[in-house]
Amino acid sequence: MSTAKTKVAESAQTPPPPAKEALTLNDTDHENEVQFKPLEWGLIRRLFGYAKPVKGKVAWLVALTLTRSVQLPMITWAVSLIISGPIAGHDTQMLLWALLGYLVLALSTDGIFHFRMRFALEVGESVVSGLRTEIFEKVQRQPMGFFHRVKLGRVLGRVTSDVESLRVGIQDVLFVTITQGGQLIVAAIIMAFCDFVLFLVVVGMAPILWGVNRHFRMRLSSESRAASESFSRVTATLAESVNGIRVTQGFVRQETNAGLFRNLLNTHSRFNLALARTSAILIPMLELNSQFFIAILLMVGGWRTFHDLMTIADLIQFFFLANLFFSPLATLGAQYNNALVAMAGAERVFWLIDHKPDWEDAPDAQPLPDPRGQGAAITRGARVEFRNVTFGYDPQKPVLHDINFTAEPGQTIGLVGHTGSGKSSIIGLVAKFYLPTAGEVFVDAHEVRTITSHSLHQQMGIVQQQNFLFTGTVLENIRMSRPEASDDEVREAARRLDCLDIFEALPDGLLTEVGERGSGLSVGQRQLICFTRALLADPRIVILDEATSSIDAMTEARLQTALVELLRGRTSFIVAHRLSTIRHADQVLVLDQGRIVERGRHEELVALGGRYNELYSQFVQTAGD
Repeated sequence: MSTAKTKVAESAQTPPPPAKEALTLNDTDHENEVQFKPLEWGLIRRLFGYAKPVKGKVAWLVALTLTRSVQLPMITWAVSLIISGPIAGHDTQMLLWALLGYLVLALSTDGIFHFRMRFALEVGESVVSGLRTEIFEKVQRQPMGFFHRVKLGRVLGRVTSDVESLRVGIQDVLFVTITQGGQLIVAAIIMAFCDFVLFLVVVGMAPILWGVNRHFRMRLSSESRAASESFSRVTATLAESVNGIRVTQGFVRQETNAGLFRNLLNTHSRFNLALARTSAILIPMLELNSQFFIAILLMVGGWRTFHDLMTIADLIQFFFLANLFFSPLATLGAQYNNALVAMAGAERVFWLIDHKPDWEDAPDAQPLPDPRGQGAAITRGARVEFRNVTFGYDPQKPVLHDINFTAEPGQTIGLVGHTGSGKSSIIGLVAKFYLPTAGEVFVDAHEVRTITSHSLHQQMGIVQQQNFLFTGTVLENIRMSRPEASDDEVREAARRLDCLDIFEALPDGLLTEVGERGSGLSVGQRQLICFTRALLADPRIVILDEATSSIDAMTEARLQTALVELLRGRTSFIVAHRLSTIRHADQVLVLDQGRIVERGRHEELVALGGRYNELYSQFVQTAGD
């Protein structure tokens, strides 16, 4: 087997995808606080903690890697011994035995190489799967405020390219580096055994190589980080552009956005080229140094041969080993840059995993008692009370001020007011998507901080203006609120909402495939699916946040009777610009700049002639037009 081929196969690497900048809640603050650490043992040790499911293979992998690092110099040494021994001595019989031994060693080396690569791939996959699973679980548990502050592209970047850079770092960079480093050490030991004087010459050259590496290390670190940060901006912009494609095309922004994207790409290319230039200087310089050192060895070795201090065969043997000693240096230099990318990815991934949510359920939080199914005499609705509630997404800038009201079990509460008055903020507090900045929210006399979010959400049904459907069938999307529901129960829920015929009119009925974000269905059809999904959950608390705004007047008329069925016995909160939806509400709260300015039933508020009457008059005039 060719030694050159062995080295090429061992050092061939899959270039890691560009990493991205750290995920932040406040990007500028985080970039200023976090300093780039090229190599950190703590991160490496933590990464291998995700390999526990295959820890037996990790042990084998380490053993195989160390064995291979010894085998590679042994193959080269065996070649030199065959040349200086049987070939130089013209010993045909010994040559045959030597070749047989060399063949066995070469085959065992290739066999170990096979299993080293295989186990490295399995260990890398174990780590990647574990990381992606934990990232997903941690992101799912983050409160809503997290998703308001963090760009989608950066979350995706942590799960995709950052984790992939860690896969490359584990299954390729780490074990190739160990192999090449072990080869260098073993070659050094054999060289010391063969000719200690020439070995000292080689050792004396080591500080020069160390100095070259140190000089370029900081440049590679800073340039690698700059390239990572610029790539994050590219992916974040791309994700945002795809999500906002309707706005882009609607306002003919294609060329403008393309120009902005090209500028980001040019900046990213500039950083990548700077990184490539530095790497292109370092790696050839290491190779040049190797050739320079070989020239010095030729001079010293030739002098020792002239003075009979060593034979030509010994000199040839030493040069085989010296080549084996210097050849890993270029590979190790290339691996160092890949290691920087992997460490940067690890830093960002673990920052996301370790990021503490703004708030979590209290350790002693208890499930909210659920009276459903315990008898018809028990009221199905929940009692919801706000006491002196003040709230702000930024605590320093409240959007709700001193809110007080009570929704008795089975009552319907209407929330009206101009955009930005605080309606959706109240809905978010009822659902415990947020916690009050001050004051208390009670559900069935339990303060929301003392009950688990999971148990509360199990007793709620929410239909929002921005309806969201997952890829799958209509049936699967409806059943998402209660996975154990039968097909007949789903159909019954749709029948009670008087929209079963609309679903059955679809190409494949309830089995019609729904594309990403509900593509293939009209806005109204998507909203009806969300209504049916809410009813199927049999909730105690129903939240309708502009839920009928996407439905045409004829369909809404059909839904009015069904809504009575959906809301009967349940405590409901309705946010609506169409005031006809809340005419029969038990209590209407009129909000203005985060404060309740009026409250009462529809007729009372109209008769009052205040803010609600103005809104209702505008609604009637618009409906008449």
